[in-house]
Amino acid sequence: MDSVGIYTPPKTIESINPGSGIFESALSDSELEVTQSAQDKLHEIISQTDEDVSAIRIYISGGGCGGLTYGMTFTDDHSQFDTSLDFGDFRILVDVVALNYLRGAQIDYVSEVGRERFVFNNVFAETGGTGACGGCGAAQG
Repeated sequence: MDSVGIYTPPKTIESINPGSGIFESALSDSELEVTQSAQDKLHEIISQTDEDVSAIRIYISGGGCGGLTYGMTFTDDHSQFDTSLDFGDFRILVDVVALNYLRGAQIDYVSEVGRERFVFNNVFAETGGTGACGGCGAAQG
């Protein structure tokens, strides 16, 4: 029972290949909005990589009192359980499990004095909740 509550992606990951018959559901802006500033920064980052990558994977991890952690990584791998948002020169991939926690969220890029970062706004928009501790008992010994 060590893996209870931990999502492990399926082992059948294949290269991104449009028209290959791999399940690929296009995301809409209402499911996951990426602001223009975030799109611009993602385009800049992906165009500056030495690697030949064409997609950015958004993932979630954690849970409990600390809430979920949202992150991004470069990828050329596409799972049969991914959904995607196409921006022409790059795509954002989100597996269907992560999408359940991201649906209705907005990804923004904020540049403040001395601090630049991507921000995930409005998470839990459709599923409810705040990401704050609700007294689930996970921290109790």
